[in-house]
Amino acid sequence: MNNRPDKKNRLPAEWEPQAEVLLAWPHAESDWQPILPQIIPTFLEITRQISRFEQVLIATPEPDLVAGQLKAAGIDRTQIRIYPVPSNDTWSRDFGPITVIRDQQPLLLDFGFNGWGLKFAANHDNQITRRLHEAGAFGLTKRESCGLILEGGSIESDGCGTLLTTAECLLNPNRNPHLNKAQLEAALKHHLGAERLLWLENGYLAGDDTDSHIDTLARLGPAQTLLYVRCDDPQDEHFSALQQMEAELQSFRTSTGARFRLLSLPCPQACYDDEGMRLPASYANYLVINQAVLVPSYADPADAIARTTIAAAFPGREIIPIDCRTLIRQHGSLHCVTMQIPQGVLP
Repeated sequence: MNNRPDKKNRLPAEWEPQAEVLLAWPHAESDWQPILPQIIPTFLEITRQISRFEQVLIATPEPDLVAGQLKAAGIDRTQIRIYPVPSNDTWSRDFGPITVIRDQQPLLLDFGFNGWGLKFAANHDNQITRRLHEAGAFGLTKRESCGLILEGGSIESDGCGTLLTTAECLLNPNRNPHLNKAQLEAALKHHLGAERLLWLENGYLAGDDTDSHIDTLARLGPAQTLLYVRCDDPQDEHFSALQQMEAELQSFRTSTGARFRLLSLPCPQACYDDEGMRLPASYANYLVINQAVLVPSYADPADAIARTTIAAAFPGREIIPIDCRTLIRQHGSLHCVTMQIPQGVLP
């Protein structure tokens, strides 16, 4: 039925109009437990800034506690909806719904989430989209379950049929081992309406648990733009892989055969956890919302350069820094904990 031409899906670009952003709130049973007092202010600030422009949908097993935290922080609740939902963790980008447009109507695609290749427990997170839908969080918008493991952070869309992704993640046998590259491409074209895929074979960040999600390395932007992480330090462990990634990006062409406009993002200084493990700090992990872009900040001299570069890609939008130094202690950043819900998906 879904293969009929009139049922073709389209995956909107992140910079298209949004209804809200989904957050899954940190709690004592999540991996945030040791530093819960430090991470809650980060989530409050993300909520405060997003709610200036659009709604925020919060999934949490502790709705009353979260409501109290919002009130204590002086955050206006009129733009915020809280739903009681159990969760393992907070990485909404990867277990939240991937919303496509079909027949001019939004459709929530609910892909499988297996904890980035069975690395972490995901029994609750894998059900969050379904539970929110059953609770009426998405109104009359339909939900479609997809028999494919796919995380939102592993794909980038320009809204016009081009998908950007990494082979390291999507072709990893810990995701969909029963599919080869051609079969996976066919599945993505079917579900997401992709007309072509741009595969990155190079690029990684130390400390990344996701097998090189694209949203930590390179992002599609308006006007045939590619923003990407560039490393200029030959002594940095990322140097070779990111140089090879840059060469790949330079070789990519738009759907009309033109070169992409390439904007490089700097690498922040190396950040480490208490055990000396490097953390995957990246400016590519920004979030585009209505009239603004939230950009990770690491109290680093490169913060200002990153904001200026991202502002050039999104003219007319307010550029808002979010301190992500605590967030990356769990090996993710700003984009990873958010999932935008396009316009038209409201109760």
